[in-house]
Amino acid sequence: MSLFPRNFNEYIAGMGIPRSADSQVYLVDPDDGDDNFSGTNIDKPMKTVAAAEDKTVADNHDVVLVISNDSSDVLGAQIAWDKDFTHLVGLSSNLFGMGQRSRITGGIATDLTHLIDFSGKGCIIRNIQFANFTDANVDSGAVIVSGDRNEFSNVFHAGMGHATPAARAGSFSLKVTGEENLFHRNTIGLDTIVRAAANPELWLSAGAVRNSFVDCHLQSASETAGKFLVKIDGGDRWTIFENSLFTNFSVNHVNTLTNAFNDSLGSTHDIYFKGKNLLAGIDGWGDVVTSMWFADSVPAAGAGISINPTG
Repeated sequence: MSLFPRNFNEYIAGMGIPRSADSQVYLVDPDDGDDNFSGTNIDKPMKTVAAAEDKTVADNHDVVLVISNDSSDVLGAQIAWDKDFTHLVGLSSNLFGMGQRSRITGGIATDLTHLIDFSGKGCIIRNIQFANFTDANVDSGAVIVSGDRNEFSNVFHAGMGHATPAARAGSFSLKVTGEENLFHRNTIGLDTIVRAAANPELWLSAGAVRNSFVDCHLQSASETAGKFLVKIDGGDRWTIFENSLFTNFSVNHVNTLTNAFNDSLGSTHDIYFKGKNLLAGIDGWGDVVTSMWFADSVPAAGAGISINPTG
């Protein structure tokens, strides 16, 4: 039986992806595809996301579908996702970001400083894993979002997949320089590779305005107290974190991070915490908290810090 209906348009409509009269759907199968195929037939999938993206047309609500399997689309070069209203969807189960089996990766053969830059606007990205395993001794990450008003749902951003870039202060997992993007049920960061520098998993830099992170998990593995999960050194207005979890792994819980946030913007930028946001393996939210706003019953230094239950 087919993985999905042979009529791609029917399948996409059922996912709630916007369509236009001229929308096209391109299927990618990293295992059995061929970039010489059209990608518009279930029997003729393309092999790489980059080749499929090249076929899409901006403002057309075209969709690239990536079949989940035990392998991944290993990139030979960075992808510039630069066409507005062009969508990328993994044909995977509706897992929380971390477990996605529709995967786009970079390895030690190409040593990419990042895998993909979403510079287009109005794009929908769902059920995809981005993991960069470069071992080059340069600052690197997984995903850059420089475009505006995009939706990321069930996405895993895994930068610093090797100890060498994980020891550099300028490395990251996700860097955002666009505005009004939504990240829902994303996992940002890795807890399998020790971070040996004060680098961020999420980096909000110049242009990062009014972005929202809902039900997300930001994670790391670090023995370095000065390591942090979120760096904010550019942007304006506000960022929202709602019902999100911030965790750091340390063997036997010996070491904790001093703070989750490093925010150098001060009064030009506010961080709003909605719902229940929790810290584990981290002692505090940030050195400067005057731009942080909580609705917690105890909006003080202990807000959201997880503790072990008593017997």
